Amino acid sequence: MSRKIHKNNGKKTSRGRPPNFSGQHFLKNRKVLCEMVERAKVSAADTVLDLGAGKGALTTLLMQKAGKVWAVEYDARLVELLKKKTAGSLNTKIIHGDIMQFCLPKGKFVVVSNIPYAITTPIMKKLLSNPCSGMQRGIIVMEKGAARRFTSRIIKDAYVLAWRMWFDIHYIRDISRNYFSPRPSVDSAMIQITRKKDSLIPYKDYRFFLGLAEYALQNPKAPLDYALKGLFTPPQIRCLKKDINVSADIPVGEIHEEQWKGIFKAMVRFVPYPCWPKAKKGNETH
Repeated sequence: MSRKIHKNNGKKTSRGRPPNFSGQHFLKNRKVLCEMVERAKVSAADTVLDLGAGKGALTTLLMQKAGKVWAVEYDARLVELLKKKTAGSLNTKIIHGDIMQFCLPKGKFVVVSNIPYAITTPIMKKLLSNPCSGMQRGIIVMEKGAARRFTSRIIKDAYVLAWRMWFDIHYIRDISRNYFSPRPSVDSAMIQITRKKDSLIPYKDYRFFLGLAEYALQNPKAPLDYALKGLFTPPQIRCLKKDINVSADIPVGEIHEEQWKGIFKAMVRFVPYPCWPKAKKGNETH
């Protein structure tokens, strides 16, 4: 078994048995676990992913409701425990592997998970940064700060804005740190993700919209005029603000996704393609 040193603590760790620095905190409150399954509206028609399945508290509830359950776990010891707990279940697949290396289902799927703190953003990017994926909806428990950032009215991250063009992301409620073992140092939160019935931007234009979002959100507190300077002419910006109904001094981070749809359409119409902002390398798809 290969081993490597993590700069987090300088200790050698087994690849198949990660220590708690990975942010692995097991949700033990059964009431909350049942609420997650209920809110996700899991049915026999669904393929459900449990990412970071841990000891299987959520997996065992999901397998009673879902058509198929894919439980992904990195820790070899926990994988063996999961196999024992799901033995005899024909609809549950235990996958021993890294969440970030795991291939998402090709068809439609639902995510109901308590995800590891340390890789919260990478997991969310994996799920939401490809609008052509089969992701339909999800109920996810994560670190509270990340949940607030992903659902905030003020958008600071271009990738979060891009997600919102195809998915609705809502903050459901706080979850006490006392509901976890081992107990984390911060509280968690539950969020709900639902694919929009009608996307605001065509799926094929994801990387173009992301380029625009990265360009405009370099300073989320900047006025829209300043954020779009160099992309649109001053007269175009004046017309654009009138078309999308925004005030002159509104910070670009407070622009609503419906208004971003108008900004993108204006870019397509008035800005020559060679001048469109390009998404940073490595950010186009995840």
